[in-house]
Amino acid sequence: MDAALLGQIMAAGLFLLIILFLMSGYIVAFTLGGLAILVGFAGIAVGAFDQSLFAALPNRFWGVITNPVLVAVPLFVFMGVVLERSGIAESLLTTMGQLFGSLRGGLALSVVLVGALLAAATGVVGATVVTMGLLSLPAMMRAGYDPKLATGTICAAGTLGQIIPPSTVLIFLADILQGANSAAQLSLGNFAPDTVSVGDLFAGALLPSLALVAMFSLYIIWKAIFQPQTCPPVAMTAAERNGLGLRIVGALIPPLLLIMSVLGSIVTGIATPTESASVGAVGALFLAAVKLFADAYLGAEGDPKRDLRLFWFWLAAMAGLGITAWFFGAAGLLNTMLVLLALAFLAILARGDLRRSYFQTLFHSSKSTMSITSMVFIILLGATAFALVFTQLGGSAMVQGFLQGMPGGQFGALLVVFLIIFILGFFLDTFEIIFIVIPITAPVLLIMGVDPIWLGVMIGLLLQTSFLTPPFGFSLFYLRGVAPRTITTPMIYRGVLPFIALQILALAALWAFPDLATWLPNELFRSDTPGTEGAPPPPPSFDEGGGEDEFL
Repeated sequence: MDAALLGQIMAAGLFLLIILFLMSGYIVAFTLGGLAILVGFAGIAVGAFDQSLFAALPNRFWGVITNPVLVAVPLFVFMGVVLERSGIAESLLTTMGQLFGSLRGGLALSVVLVGALLAAATGVVGATVVTMGLLSLPAMMRAGYDPKLATGTICAAGTLGQIIPPSTVLIFLADILQGANSAAQLSLGNFAPDTVSVGDLFAGALLPSLALVAMFSLYIIWKAIFQPQTCPPVAMTAAERNGLGLRIVGALIPPLLLIMSVLGSIVTGIATPTESASVGAVGALFLAAVKLFADAYLGAEGDPKRDLRLFWFWLAAMAGLGITAWFFGAAGLLNTMLVLLALAFLAILARGDLRRSYFQTLFHSSKSTMSITSMVFIILLGATAFALVFTQLGGSAMVQGFLQGMPGGQFGALLVVFLIIFILGFFLDTFEIIFIVIPITAPVLLIMGVDPIWLGVMIGLLLQTSFLTPPFGFSLFYLRGVAPRTITTPMIYRGVLPFIALQILALAALWAFPDLATWLPNELFRSDTPGTEGAPPPPPSFDEGGGEDEFL
């Protein structure tokens, strides 16, 4: 048998073996890397794989570890974990619940809005779902909410961290799509293609993610109007109403300040995503220190004097940091926050109970960050070995021929890839899908004329949907772990179905109107060079065929 044909057969077998082993529960990183190396050695034995290619693996691993773009991942994870462990997320959720609770559907609306804020401030899906499940679910049950609506809202709001910037999923997608786009454009003869940066994908995901939040909110409002018995209002006590305005400002300003510092610096071009991630990590440490000082010196939460003092403090802090960022840029903002954090450290060291509490938060946050980051990067290293073996066995050529031969050209190829991602989302984790499927399909789709930013946002929305999809959506398991026994698993499954339908509707809208993803990054980062030779191909539309002959 011809060695090239045998290599393609082995590549297809490698892909199927990996899916089978992952569904059987084997460790992801070792499955990807181990099976790839074993199949590579088998390919060497039959003459379908060049053994000298294994010598390139250490350099590939080193390139992954030293990639400056991926430095942002542990920093954003650390930022989210610190906010969750310091109690800032809990305060925000409690206060927003008091603000909207007196309205029909108000608690559910507060969960969606807080989920969006926490997604932009933390991006940690598991922590968001668990926090809202522990705090909001009991309150919603006491208020008489339909368990299906309550659980579905919490799961859906928690998954917003997958698509709302700064999302670690978007960071990895941007890194993979950058390499795929460069290879695709070179094969088409474009030697100066536009880059696909993390900032591009963050800007591209902003409007679709906000539209998704609006769709969730409109669904809850519809339930409140036409099925009011499913989401009754909550009776507010006089103590809860007293000083609510100040509490709202004090709870909202810290995460909003962090969001504006991180996303604002990226979108306006003041800082790169990696630089803004460092600002976010330092800012989270400072917010945690302020929360600790407020608890120690300003009285218990709910005290009007505490709320008033925090109100003026945060207003002054927002004005000062905004002026610093405007005149001195990201470096000045980071230096200012480092000085403030150093002063906070000195004050914390002077008091034993504060020192123990703060460093305990710091220790557990660092430990969680190390665990999450190590898990993701070791999967990425295994995926690097898989991509090398799969490509060199001829798998990429096989995938390209398969997708370009699909009926409907570009539309058919996209539909097949999206269906594969959606179905794999029933069984595999988000990062497993990113590192296995995207590197072998994205180059072909980009050669067929798909816009890389649009493709990244579409994939991000699909992966978010996979976190909600029964029976193995991770968001469902997170909530199941903290929900009371009266909330059954079938209730959770039925509760997320309307939100899955809304996400599919959002995907269809993004497919029909690709400017939702491409307009903002083009305006922010490419408006000064419209129509240049290096511009990416136009987004796909239902009218474009894109057959194989166009790309030969």
